[in-house]
Amino acid sequence: MAALTLLLPEAAAFGAQRLRGPAAEALGRADAPAPGEPGRQAQLLRQFEISPPGWPVAALARQADAGDAAGHAWLRADPAWVRPDINGARLLACGQDLQLRAADTAELLPALEPLFADAGLMIDAPHPARWYLRLPLGVDFPTFPPPAEAIGSDLAEQLDDDQPAARRWRALVTEAQVVLHNHPWNARRVSSGLRPVNSLWLWGGGILPDEVHSRHASVAGVEEELQALAAASGARLHPPLQSFPGDDIPSLVDLRALRDLRALAGDWLEPALAVLARGRLDSLALDLADGTIFRFSRHQRWRFWRRAQDSLAR
Repeated sequence: MAALTLLLPEAAAFGAQRLRGPAAEALGRADAPAPGEPGRQAQLLRQFEISPPGWPVAALARQADAGDAAGHAWLRADPAWVRPDINGARLLACGQDLQLRAADTAELLPALEPLFADAGLMIDAPHPARWYLRLPLGVDFPTFPPPAEAIGSDLAEQLDDDQPAARRWRALVTEAQVVLHNHPWNARRVSSGLRPVNSLWLWGGGILPDEVHSRHASVAGVEEELQALAAASGARLHPPLQSFPGDDIPSLVDLRALRDLRALAGDWLEPALAVLARGRLDSLALDLADGTIFRFSRHQRWRFWRRAQDSLAR
């Protein structure tokens, strides 16, 4: 059965924009099951089943990057730029947003290795934008959210915990910030018009799961968590798409960066509905980050009494 799911941001991300024409008519006739759990993590877990349950993104990404995740616990320690303000220090960029190259890791990582080695941890970077800590099994992880959800948040709030494990991670992050702040390579980055790497963002801790299952045979999207889950499930990673493809339609497409409702309708929803009407798709679903879900099928065209719906909000 050919099916397509479009991952979308929360309905509020489109503001006061409204759908028109065939897209609004189809939305009014669509099935709208009970909302799912909101949040980007819950949204991906509707598409991928992790066994045992959890959210070990660091281990999944490590396996995709280096193939050596088994037998250890892993934590992402991604390079970050935080800027002090009156209330603390806010995360303004992380990972790939910093335009990192191999030269950056070659300069910065050796300065951090002794700090983490003294704590019994290994830090390395098989990819310039993805840094990892290898930890002993059974360790307590910090609970930072993924960078995509954390941009603009206060670093102090994430470390505001008096538990012994939290104090340990807070001390390590503070020491890493000192090392990075004083590193001359950051002065070179700033002089070249790049942002400094002055902190680490710790997130995604866990061990490699036994299995990751998905109903999706192919996945299109550049977001790291999605790609790591797709690789673990055996789904084919489809090249990035700017609009609905005429052929070789993936079964899951990540459009969560989209904020233009007219582009969603013209580039994706209306072409997909046309293909659905011709029988080349059996079903189409919109899965929003706020938990809203819409499902489309061919027989809904007979629901002519239903009014058009011009908003993705319920």
